[in-house]
Amino acid sequence: MALPLEEWRVVAARCWAALPPALRERLAAAPLHDAVRLGCSLFRPEAAEALQRLCRRARAGKEPAAARRYREEGNGRFGRRQYREAARLYSQAASFECPDSPDVSLCFANRSAALFHLGHFEACLEDIARAQGHGYPDKLLPKVLLRKAECLLCLGRLQDAAEALSAVEKKLSVHQAMSSAAHQALLKKINQLKNKVHEKENCAEPASEAHDAIQRESDVWEENDSISGACSSLSLKFDLERGRHLVASQDILMGQDLLKEEAFVSVLCPGESLQLPDSNEALWDAQATNADLYCHRCLKQLLASVPCSGCSYAKYCSQNCADLAWKQYHRTECSLGALLLTLGVFCHVALRTVLLAGFAEVSRLVEQSHNDDKDLHNPEARYKHLNKAPNPKVGIPGKAEPLIPGCNDNGQYQSSYQAVFNLLPHTEKHNPEHKFLCMLSVVAICRKIQEAGLEAAVLNQEERDEWLKPRACENGSDELSPQLRIIAEAMLRHVLQLQCNAQAITVMQELGSEDSAVVNKKPVRLATAFFPVLSLLNHSCTPNISVSFNGTAATVRASQPIPRGQEIFHCYGPDRCRMRVAERQQLLRQYFFECRCQACLEELGSDDKSLVSIRNSFCCPSCQASMQGEDTLCCSSGACTLSISRESLSQRLWDLQQQIKKASKLLSDSKSDQAIKMLLKCQSDAGNFLSPDHLLMGKMEDHLAQVYATLGKWQEAARHLQSSIRIVEMHHGPSSVEMGHELFKLAQILFNGFAVSEALSTIQRAEEILSVHCGPQSTQIQELKEMKTCLLELPRSILQRT
Repeated sequence: MALPLEEWRVVAARCWAALPPALRERLAAAPLHDAVRLGCSLFRPEAAEALQRLCRRARAGKEPAAARRYREEGNGRFGRRQYREAARLYSQAASFECPDSPDVSLCFANRSAALFHLGHFEACLEDIARAQGHGYPDKLLPKVLLRKAECLLCLGRLQDAAEALSAVEKKLSVHQAMSSAAHQALLKKINQLKNKVHEKENCAEPASEAHDAIQRESDVWEENDSISGACSSLSLKFDLERGRHLVASQDILMGQDLLKEEAFVSVLCPGESLQLPDSNEALWDAQATNADLYCHRCLKQLLASVPCSGCSYAKYCSQNCADLAWKQYHRTECSLGALLLTLGVFCHVALRTVLLAGFAEVSRLVEQSHNDDKDLHNPEARYKHLNKAPNPKVGIPGKAEPLIPGCNDNGQYQSSYQAVFNLLPHTEKHNPEHKFLCMLSVVAICRKIQEAGLEAAVLNQEERDEWLKPRACENGSDELSPQLRIIAEAMLRHVLQLQCNAQAITVMQELGSEDSAVVNKKPVRLATAFFPVLSLLNHSCTPNISVSFNGTAATVRASQPIPRGQEIFHCYGPDRCRMRVAERQQLLRQYFFECRCQACLEELGSDDKSLVSIRNSFCCPSCQASMQGEDTLCCSSGACTLSISRESLSQRLWDLQQQIKKASKLLSDSKSDQAIKMLLKCQSDAGNFLSPDHLLMGKMEDHLAQVYATLGKWQEAARHLQSSIRIVEMHHGPSSVEMGHELFKLAQILFNGFAVSEALSTIQRAEEILSVHCGPQSTQIQELKEMKTCLLELPRSILQRT
């Protein structure tokens, strides 16, 4: 959720509508520092009260009642042997439990049991230590210590396992209150483990050194002298038409790494279920969201999260990540969790950006913007002004132009706060009402910081005591200190920048059951981030690069050969393969430009329909020829005179899509026979009015492949998926990432169906494509390599037969 909750947007809209027209005009034209000053006086008590009510709905604090419910639900899942779900629910319980409560130790102990059954022994040991550190009841310790001994035994740490068993025996000797049956069961288990320790000691094998079976040549990477994280094949340019942009300074090969950049700042997108409807009775949602599945600092997938001791929202992959987050920003954000969840990810990114930059740097750049405000908001004026400066340093080989906004004094463009600050906020282009909403939201955060006594943490400088001395406000209605007004101005700038410069960090997430033989994955938005160097890339509907993510790091690769002198293009939205030019142009207006890329110019200058329109067209229900026209469609066949309204066929298409969704739901509910019956009916209906190459035809083939795969009918599944792949290739191209994902699924089907030669050739094709788009270290590539290794290790006689 990038923007604030809808209810807060409604409140802000009412405040805007109540303003006198002259004040609205003044706000619309006001520079950022004036907008903040006005916003402080316009943040009325009724708006503050409404926001406070909304914040009460956000679950960001400790709630022991919620912790109990999650722990009970986890116990239920554990009893049904759903250990992964149980571990996640115990994690949720731990996050809602107060850190000084003895019950938090139960959460960690229970989670250790789930992790043990999942085979994650190191994580299990860590949770046992956490349980002990949080005061796990002494009378229950023998069972947990016995689990510790089992983990150590499984890890081959025999001496440690023997010592742990001795500790269990000592505990049992002092706990006579334990029932005789339970006591005897533990003693029996201890003896069994002791025997296993002795057996392993007597037949211990020398430990084999861990090594990567596949030696990979390290990528040749020559760092760019002028652009941090970029390869030497790129150069930074600036002109009035294209602004800042990257150009190939030499020929670039397909698949070549062009940029490796760590996000300057990133914020996890929490998930909708964190917001609860108003109710007198608390509702506990056990559904997993991003907030439960990924580390809030490094975005690593969570197995056993470390909760923040102050809030229920922030969770980390390790204590180290938790400590770093606290030091860098979370000591300020912790008590603001409900407010940040209410005001949305963009506001959260803006706050975290200034916290990471530090007040001194924020203040310096804000002050600089006041000195040259007009030029900062008008690149053309700034460019002309700077070029009149005496002795400009130009033409230095291999160096970026020092006149380019965002570069440091040495002419280098770095992934720094200075680069972030110089991203264009397009202040004058934003809708005035939207700008007002952002202003009120930023003022609300800064007022909360001041009220909560967090200003010292935000300023975080040695001189903060001097800054925090009470000062007379220049305007009686201005409640923010001068320092917080600077913070508010920078935050407002960043919120406005994000509309054009926010980068979605995505992750390939599995769909359906994790036990499925065929894993279907789709990209899911995980976080929103600022990547200053990546933001230099201009848009094209036919991009020549592909972007992938590993945690908070982005890697840009050439998706096709790029000749010297050609600009490097990213795609900000659906490309020409997915959407018609008119729809793309409409969508791209949110970025305040009209796309004039080669694809758009070709389509706009041609009377012919785009390939998207042709392939996704309607066909005649009578003779299956293509239908032509606008509001009323007529059969293109001279022998047929049928005409029908576009609205009628569009409604029919919508109905078909709903049926396909129902079939997909049947598949997820393991009702395979019903799913097949419904999908075949959908195929029959679609054939009467859709082009054979329509993407929806491919989607139905894909769903049928999934159903047959769940039934173990591998040949049928492969046949349907190959039909889907034909349509995907026609729409997206033979080397597209969409093709790579489809071939990955086909490789799994052929692997499970024991079609060895076909599987090996499909694996090779999938590897070639996904290596370009996702990188050689991606999980999909690793899975493909494992399948290939397994197939090649089969006996030669079997390989020859297949």
